[in-house]
Amino acid sequence: MPAPPPTPRPTRLLSRGNRRLADAGVYTWTLPALSARLNGVTIRTCESAGICAHVCYALAGTYRFANVRRRHLANLAYVIEDLPGWEHAMTTELAAARFTGAWVRIHDAGDFLSDAYTRAWLRVMRATPRTNFYCYTKEIRRFRRLVEPSPPENFLFVYSFGGRDDQLLDDRRDRVADVFPTRAAIDAAGWHSQEDSDLLAVLGPAPVGIPANKIAQFLTRLEGRTFRQWQAEDDARRGRRPCSERVNDTLRRQPRRGPAGLIRAASHRPVDVAPLADSETPIAETRPS
Repeated sequence: MPAPPPTPRPTRLLSRGNRRLADAGVYTWTLPALSARLNGVTIRTCESAGICAHVCYALAGTYRFANVRRRHLANLAYVIEDLPGWEHAMTTELAAARFTGAWVRIHDAGDFLSDAYTRAWLRVMRATPRTNFYCYTKEIRRFRRLVEPSPPENFLFVYSFGGRDDQLLDDRRDRVADVFPTRAAIDAAGWHSQEDSDLLAVLGPAPVGIPANKIAQFLTRLEGRTFRQWQAEDDARRGRRPCSERVNDTLRRQPRRGPAGLIRAASHRPVDVAPLADSETPIAETRPS
């Protein structure tokens, strides 16, 4: 059976994102959150996602629409099928005058899904020093190895709680963000809300508090907890405790429960995007990453 034709490449890689980010003048690069199927292969785009997967805001948002889903799948296909081509296209697009002094949020949804992809982004940032970049990420181990030793001067990042490696974070050392049930809960904890502008996550005081999205079923699941508290409870239930790198790596390799799409790691082998029917179940996205 012949392979389906490669998906057309996006003509523009960056967009203004949702209204809140657009109002702040922030451009965004977005992948499908959690995972996506490309020509029968499952790609994990949020490898370190934890309890955040249970309250992914875009499950109830416009990112579920078929046309939006197709666009984000096309972004992912570009990265997976032709990472050098994507890197060149992104660098070329960022050379436009409108990006001078602008801010780009990497991953309005999705995360740094592989070492090669992370290194490509670092090269893009260094090649476009007039543009500012920022992100939320749960890829703590990857950033410890690849980013923290020598981050680009135009790149700021914040680690967000709610992932399977939360125990590696130290809010006395790391810049961290946590999702709280309400703005009042943020204030009571002595954290600093980024509600007025998403850029406060990297430019404002730390630690950073994020008010939970007002989606009824998600607030019910949150049960008045922060993501950090919920993740700690989940880790204890699963037997994941703060431990040495060796033991923790062993735990990460063990099978675990959850959606099949969260299990398979990302791969940079060529794959094609199968045509999408409007009736297909949409892939979720997450805010923040």
